[in-house]
Amino acid sequence: MKFAGLELPSFSTVSRDFTASIVVFLVAMPLCMGIAIASGVPPERGLITGIIGGVVVGFFAGSPLQVSGPAAGLAVIVFELVRDKGLSALGPILILAGIIQVIAGIAKLGGWFRAISPAVVHGMLAGIGVLIVVGQFHVLFDATPLSSGLANIAAMPGRVLGLSMDVSGVERAFAIGLLTIGTMLGWERFRPAALKQVPGALVGVVVGTLTAFSLGLDVTRVNVPQSIASAIALPGPDLLAKWMDPSVIVAALAIAFIASAETLLSAAAVDKMHDGVRTNYNKELRAQGIGNLLCGLAGALPMTGVIVRSSANVQAGATTRLSTILHGAWILGFVALLPWLLREIPMAALGAVLVVTGWRLVSIAHVRHLFGNYGALPAAIWAITLILVVVEDLLTGVLVGIGLSLLELIPHVRRLRLKVASHDDDQGRAVQLSGSATFVTLPKLSDALEEVPQGGKVRLDMSRLATIDHTCAELLKDWLSRRRAAGNPVTLIGAPPKLATSAH
Repeated sequence: MKFAGLELPSFSTVSRDFTASIVVFLVAMPLCMGIAIASGVPPERGLITGIIGGVVVGFFAGSPLQVSGPAAGLAVIVFELVRDKGLSALGPILILAGIIQVIAGIAKLGGWFRAISPAVVHGMLAGIGVLIVVGQFHVLFDATPLSSGLANIAAMPGRVLGLSMDVSGVERAFAIGLLTIGTMLGWERFRPAALKQVPGALVGVVVGTLTAFSLGLDVTRVNVPQSIASAIALPGPDLLAKWMDPSVIVAALAIAFIASAETLLSAAAVDKMHDGVRTNYNKELRAQGIGNLLCGLAGALPMTGVIVRSSANVQAGATTRLSTILHGAWILGFVALLPWLLREIPMAALGAVLVVTGWRLVSIAHVRHLFGNYGALPAAIWAITLILVVVEDLLTGVLVGIGLSLLELIPHVRRLRLKVASHDDDQGRAVQLSGSATFVTLPKLSDALEEVPQGGKVRLDMSRLATIDHTCAELLKDWLSRRRAAGNPVTLIGAPPKLATSAH
């Protein structure tokens, strides 16, 4: 339908996006507040990030169905920054990180972030998951997480042994936390089909909150200001002076790098879930940069594209970016009109949501997949990255993981080039790969595959490939899976056995 020369969405499209936006809003609300608390900042800072991620980034995004907001993957690094430099330093760091992301998008570096080894990314997420679990475990007892992952782990037995039959605030908070976790898991397993879109996190928080309210339990609750506007903290006059601090520059680079990698890998995962518009990675990177720059100006949390909210968006039937934009508007409306309701939520309930969220980041299935399909080295990279994130810090774990990924290149260091030849004939499109398909050539391989038109037959000749690492193998598997799901046949020539099975 057109109006004044503009293409307008149909009523069915708008209604599906409207419904999906409500689902995403319900998923996002508890996560925005919980991730803020896990990051060591007031919960309203997470809500501001959710609003910007929806209303602003949703409008400019290169991945229309991806939802942006505060991410558990950055909670640990933000917690350490706030602890070491204070909350006032977060704004300048995010402004600089956003500028770096915008420049990277303009320079068309988006595809390179996909070249990061899946073993490193999932090892990083698993390490973050462990840190969130051991940190938020203490929030279940109405206590504050300690300064490091190891300290949190060491203090866990003492928390449990400190419980007594003499019920006090600690025991009540822990009971609310356990009730929230039990409700979340029970709802996700036994919920009626008609209510499958209602998220377990929301149900858990509602049950925990109603229980604490109805019984009048004296537990620590969320502290939300009367006005969301009062939570905005603009940068001070010392902004430029802070940028002169080398540690601030390093922190901004770290957040820009990790946020970009998580966003673009999430976007790639979202692309697998639907048959609509594919992600423009450089446009998405620029949109994320604009979002983080605005979050820095508002004194909020950093944002990334987030897979949990994005998958909820796709599964709820969203078809355009309208759903993402509307979910940000719902968060704004809720915070502006019902802040008193948020102040009834027990901290232990939000801590419980984060414990479950963190646990799910530790995907043992992924490391089994790496070991079973690609051998010991990728699995070892996953494990070492995880361990270093927990015992040292996030940046150390990621950099060491990337360094270990270079070991995969050593046997092929003299022939790292990848050649792609493509032409059409009477049998369809023929694509021939020769040389080495490794993570350093992944952007070239990705671009070549995305240029293959939809529809028609494709022959992919890999007989001249000297090697293919697990990063490129995973990319090819995803591409083959999408082609197959769309009913477009692909014939593989000379493919490794693991890839050959993906074509059938």
